[in-house]
Amino acid sequence: MGPHSTVRARAKLDPTQFTERSASLTMSTVSRIQKYSSYAFSAFLTMHIANTALIPLATGSVRASEPYLLLTRPYYQSMPFEALLITAPLALHVSSGIALRLFRRRQQVHRYGAESFSERRRIGWPRVSGTSWLGFALVPLVAGHAFLNRVLPLMYGGGSANVGLEYVSHLCARSPAVSFVGLSALVLAGAFHVTWGWAKWLAVSPDYVKATGAEGQLLRKKRWYLLNGTAAMIAVVWLAGGLGVIGRGGAAEGWLAKEYDTLLGRIPLLAKIF
Repeated sequence: MGPHSTVRARAKLDPTQFTERSASLTMSTVSRIQKYSSYAFSAFLTMHIANTALIPLATGSVRASEPYLLLTRPYYQSMPFEALLITAPLALHVSSGIALRLFRRRQQVHRYGAESFSERRRIGWPRVSGTSWLGFALVPLVAGHAFLNRVLPLMYGGGSANVGLEYVSHLCARSPAVSFVGLSALVLAGAFHVTWGWAKWLAVSPDYVKATGAEGQLLRKKRWYLLNGTAAMIAVVWLAGGLGVIGRGGAAEGWLAKEYDTLLGRIPLLAKIF
């Protein structure tokens, strides 16, 4: 074996190259997980917006909108669809986002050759985009929404059979301030996060403008206004149906009101709020 063959063999076994390839493959895989997990959840979100915004706006009534919710709910509140459309995609999307941030941080530390703790502290973390900040804000908001509307009824009510739009209007009537602030924050953060996230997946966000100079700056500004306008429009429509119709539907009556109040009374903090 000649000297050139030895050099080539060593290059193939270079641990640095192996580490870089491994890191690149890992980043690519985790990025795909984050991307495609949002596809599945978007299918559920489309149905959810229709049930909680578009249909209530069209009917103008909670009771008239309730049957449409009951028609579509089996598609996302039964096994395996709930896990495939909601639980697993959300868990994968959030965990992959955190993993990507940690990987980028590790790459920065490796690039600058920081070894000690003090050296690593001097290296800043990767910048967090506005879309990512909204995603982090959505975690507790979505968790709270899911707990009230899905977990709590499963824990103490045996299921979500009686939990629908009237349940939401009952919560809004019992505690208007908390409900309106919480739902507004959830809808606004969700609308902007999803709009900008899809813009990234479709490569139409301002970051993907290739033109330079004044032309590129103008195009980036146009896309910025277009995306924010689209997100704002989605949020306004959703809030108009969710709060304008469902939120003003009033408290439930009779045995249903008693059941809702008993359910909320199971958690002392919720009993104080609602």
